[in-house]
Amino acid sequence: MLIRELDASDDTAIVEALYEDAADYWNLDRPQHTPAEVADEFFTDAPPNCDPPQSHRLGLFLSDHLAGVAELSFGFPRPGDAYLGLMIFATWARGQGHGATLLRHIEHLARSRGCHEIFLGVLSSNPKGRAFWMREGFTDTGISRISAETGNNLHRLCKAL
Repeated sequence: MLIRELDASDDTAIVEALYEDAADYWNLDRPQHTPAEVADEFFTDAPPNCDPPQSHRLGLFLSDHLAGVAELSFGFPRPGDAYLGLMIFATWARGQGHGATLLRHIEHLARSRGCHEIFLGVLSSNPKGRAFWMREGFTDTGISRISAETGNNLHRLCKAL
């Protein structure tokens, strides 16, 4: 297993392929977007008040195949906070403990930046994802919003680091 930073010029095609495999997630979140569109956004998007070049775009590789990706930004919802904007896995890599492994790496990166909390959003239509985050020590902040795009409710969760 290898976790490394991903680069748009070298890795967009493999991120797109992973997104094609993870269509079940994208159908929950952004059904009208293609894997190519969301793969491009993976390398440029960031939460409000975050500097995209300061974000981590991570890939978890198993036997030289991209198994999962994550995006970690800094400065949202408050300065000094970390925000995990995305963490998804290919269908063939799920349920094997790789999510917890990648999360430990993400938490280490956040702590090394001096962050004391990490936040994320989980869709109400993703109960398996929510259960994972709760098992990993995240709690509901009570903040949520409805996506104008899908009507999904996005709940903000938080974990102390």
